[in-house]
Parts: sequence; C-alpha cells; structure tokens
Amino acid sequence: MATLNYLNTTHIDFGSRSMVADTMKQLGIKRPMIVTDKGIVAAGILDKVREAMGNEFSPEIFDGTPENPTEEATLEALAQYKASGCDGIISLGGGSSMDLAKGLGLLATHDGDLTQFAAIEGGSALIGETTPHIAMPTTAGTGSEVSVGTVIITKDGRKLIFASQNLIPKVALCDPELTLGLPARLTAATGMDAITHCIEAVISPMDNPPAEAVGLDGLRRAFKMGYLENAVADGQDKDARYNMMMAASEGAMAFIKGLGAVHSMSHACGRIKELKLHHGTLNAVILPAVLRYNADFVGDKYDRIREAMGLPANADLADEIEALNARIGIPKNLGEMGVSMDTPGIVENAVTDVSTFTNPRPLEASDYEKLFEQAIG
Repeated sequence: MATLNYLNTTHIDFGSRSMVADTMKQLGIKRPMIVTDKGIVAAGILDKVREAMGNEFSPEIFDGTPENPTEEATLEALAQYKASGCDGIISLGGGSSMDLAKGLGLLATHDGDLTQFAAIEGGSALIGETTPHIAMPTTAGTGSEVSVGTVIITKDGRKLIFASQNLIPKVALCDPELTLGLPARLTAATGMDAITHCIEAVISPMDNPPAEAVGLDGLRRAFKMGYLENAVADGQDKDARYNMMMAASEGAMAFIKGLGAVHSMSHACGRIKELKLHHGTLNAVILPAVLRYNADFVGDKYDRIREAMGLPANADLADEIEALNARIGIPKNLGEMGVSMDTPGIVENAVTDVSTFTNPRPLEASDYEKLFEQAIG
C-alpha cells in the first residue's frame, strides 16, 4: 500500500476502504455523515463502504449531491447533519461529493454566508479548523481528496473556489476497486481532469519544485505509460485504475502551486446549471487553446512536460492533447457541449476567477474572448 504523507495522509491501494472504521476512531468520529450521490448508492458502492464500517457505526446518508455542487445542496446537507447530531464527514464519490463535503464541514464550524469564505473575496484567512473529514474517491480525476480547495456554485450564480489548508480531508482512503467498471466516458473525463491539473500546476509561475516533480510523475503515469487510455479501453484493468488514482492525487498535490486559465474558463462554463457540464470534460476541451496561448511564457517547462509524457522534443502539446481527446471520446469543442459566445457571463467570470492569477501569461477580457472563440470552434 502506498501511504503518502504530503498535504494529508493518503492511503492508495486495493481494499483501503477496510481502514474506514479504524480511521473514524482515530479522528474521534462517532456519528458520521456520508456525503454521496444517488448514482453511487444505485451502483452498490455505498453498501461496500457500510460493510467495511461494521456494525459499530450507524452513518447518516446524504445522497443529494448534484453534478456540480451548489450552495443550496450544501445547506440542505448541513440541515441534515445538524438534525442528526453528526460529528464527522465521509465523502464518497467524485469531486462533486468531496467538494460538497468540504463546504459542509466549513459551514458546520463557521458562522455566516458561504461566499464570505471564497478565495476571490479574501476569505481564505477566515477559514479555521473544520469538521473531521475522510475522503473516499470513486473516480480518478479531481484529486479533491488531497487538495486545499473546493469549488461550489453559490446562490448568486458564481462558481467560486474556497481554499485553505483546513479544507483538506484529514485522511484519504483511495481504493481503486471503487473505480472498477466506471463508464469509459466518465473515466476519460476524470482522467483528463487529472492531466490538466498536472500540466497547469507545472506551468504555474509559483516556485515549488517538489510540487512540480509530483505533477510530472502524474503525467508520466497517465500519458507516457498509457494508463488513462488503458482504463478507458478496459474498465476492469486494475493496474490502470491504480495508476490513474495515483495520478489524480498527484495532480491535486501539484496544484498547491495554483492552476490557470483552463480552470478559469471551465469554472465559467460549469456554473451554467442548465448545461450540466462535466468539469473534467471542460478542462480537456479547453486545454489545447490555453496551451497555445501560454507557449511563449513558460520557459523550458513544455520541454519537461514533453519528456514526462514521452513525446518527441518537437511535439506540439496542444496537438497531442487534441489527439488524445479524440482517441478517448472527448467532444471536439465547447460548441458540441452547448457553449456559445452568447452563453451569459463566461468571459466576465473567467476574468475574475482566482485561477487566472496563476496563469503564466496575463489575461484580460479580450484574451478570454479569443480563447473562448477558439475553444467553441
């Protein structure tokens, strides 16, 4: 079993879910709330985790996590959490469940409106100790199980980042068995989320060589060694599932350096509730345009990325990502996903997104307009 003591304690191996009962005891959790979604319940994954808990614990279940977590859903979970006398959280699912759980832990321990804690509002300094949280991811992509951040669509329609060391789950139990059989389309989307995290973290101008090295290893696993494509082709490939879970955690460990314009644009599109767009798919589609935009502002970092990905020295990274997207069934452009230049607020929200400030090349509204035009196709 790989035990990573980096930003938190992360256990990655088949069967690591068996550690959940002992982990709750270590954290002093007696009445946990499991934050998940109805798909996880229907797939029988919740039953596997409850079986691992044994009879000592009787968890409260919140299965109302939407595809993109919202403030309204977080408040609904909070009311149930308080009414049930819960004292800890277990997130079970993809990034949405983990992000909603982080928002729940924040609101369970802090007074006031959620928006005051947003990074763009200077709210990170207001975030103190939160509810004990055990993360159990069922996809390999967001890495929210090890990250300082959570992303929630607030009541005012913004998709905001909340960031603090205190939002990192205390422990992550990453059991690749919970990802076996994940549909190919979702495997592709979440895997491209991990690849985007690794790339944007590496090219961020923030100086953190260890984080950059972690991001490059994630790219090596996902792309050079072919584990993303293997997992898409065969959902039961245990080696691919293990390595993609590792790559996903590595991507989030790396983006302690910050992200960039891909995420700013993705958040701007993902906030449109009617479109119900998947974050990882958005990242995959937007990434090539941003790679071209940043190319002359990253020093030799593209060379290091090519090496990690096993590409020739003269390879065009944007072209390689577009080819990978095509091979694994990602939409060709944002237009195919229902986004147009008339989609309200995409440029305005991208400009003000906190990820904009760690993009290697500065951006203004006019730059985002051009990038969206390219990504929409």
